[in-house]
Amino acid sequence: MRRPQGTRPRKPSVPSASAATSATAPRTGTRPAGSAAASGAGANRPSLADRTRARTARISVNRVFQAESSNYYFLLGTTLFLVVLGLVMVLSSSSIDSYTARQGFFGTFWKQGVFALIGVPLMLVISRLPMRFWKRWGWVALAGGVGLQLVVLFTPLGVKVGGNLNWLNVGGVSLQPSELIKLGLVIWMGVILAKKQRYLHLWKHVAIPVIPVAGGAVLLVMAGGDLGTVMIMAGLLFGALFFAGIRLRMFVVPLILGGAAIAVIAMSSASRVSRIGTFLSEGCTDYADSCWQTQHGLFALANGGFFGVGLGNSKAKWSWLPAADNDFIFAIIGEELGMIGALVVIALFVALAIAFLRIVRSSKDMFSKVVSGSVMVWIISQALVNIAVVLGVIPVLGVPLPLISSGGSALITTLIAIGVVLSIARGQTKETAGDPDAAALVAPGASRVAAAGRLPGASRSQGLAGAGRATTAARATPTPSPRRVVRSK
Repeated sequence: MRRPQGTRPRKPSVPSASAATSATAPRTGTRPAGSAAASGAGANRPSLADRTRARTARISVNRVFQAESSNYYFLLGTTLFLVVLGLVMVLSSSSIDSYTARQGFFGTFWKQGVFALIGVPLMLVISRLPMRFWKRWGWVALAGGVGLQLVVLFTPLGVKVGGNLNWLNVGGVSLQPSELIKLGLVIWMGVILAKKQRYLHLWKHVAIPVIPVAGGAVLLVMAGGDLGTVMIMAGLLFGALFFAGIRLRMFVVPLILGGAAIAVIAMSSASRVSRIGTFLSEGCTDYADSCWQTQHGLFALANGGFFGVGLGNSKAKWSWLPAADNDFIFAIIGEELGMIGALVVIALFVALAIAFLRIVRSSKDMFSKVVSGSVMVWIISQALVNIAVVLGVIPVLGVPLPLISSGGSALITTLIAIGVVLSIARGQTKETAGDPDAAALVAPGASRVAAAGRLPGASRSQGLAGAGRATTAARATPTPSPRRVVRSK
């Protein structure tokens, strides 16, 4: 047969695999294997809820391991360096006294090491807590410290050390409740001043909560006779008020009353009167009594010279200098490490103050500013008082060097306070910066419409159409034009 004109011969068709399968498969009402596999793959595809949960979990993990701000690492690194330096110097300065007390050369060092192993992890855990935790439960520290101080004053559990009733001894474990009161005052002042932020220009709104609560806590410590701690607490309170933006003229009356109270406390003890009198005299010649500690502290600093006698080679620690591992540990640092080591310690505290000030400057709310500033005043003023006592600038007050001197209560509470400031520094870090998944979850407007095109069950054309509609609607929105101002002639 002849084919019609204008047509091409057909090629022999090759049966496809699916056609061959359907042709050979018996017709029993069952689906082919290929379609069953396709339906199984569709059934195993994760749903929208599963994908959302997985993305949220990934964002949460990223937030846990995200890089913190430079202020966070600056404060953390300086603190850890001071703690390690303190452990080394406690080991060197306390070895002889520990041996004479039949505790071995490492007795005091092991205790301080245990306190550091408790305080440093506790500081890191506290730094992960949000600020709302402290705003809700911070007053518990103040209430607990006040309760323990009442136990010290009015029960036989209180112990006198150096003529001051400020220690609590329970089951062979000694602690100082005034350190816990400092921590409680820091957080409580931050909460109260943040609540009264609108009324801080009125002295009544400042005096009503501060004087009964904070003043009462200071009076309890004052009743124990610890003048040095009272001065640090007073400085802490004034620092909190200063960083809250209180007017300077409102400090005049409290400063006068505080100075009068400190004078009364100083004159209430014969030992303090003798120390103050010795300090005010032109020259101290009573080396065996009132001038013993001060003079031997200066002897230790003079013996160190510029480069020091070497770590562990101090002569003053051989029972010549009382409280060599606590109140006068700076003298041992100057003797063994010389003026270079002493200047390094001072520089570390200056760096600590800079880290605190950077966090205060970056704070946006009143609570963060007050807490960071008052912790800075607490630690830096205590360090300045301790160094000034060793140098003979002020009379002996019995204040330890923060993070360096031996003592569990002071070390742990100071680390907890720094942990609170670290949590504030963490709160200043932008959690969603550079995280596209987190931005996709919270993206408004056209981002959500465009994201709908990537959801299961929606085609690419539908997603692009939705995004186009959102863009068109945004362009069609009229922009208000500025009104003409018609001036009358």
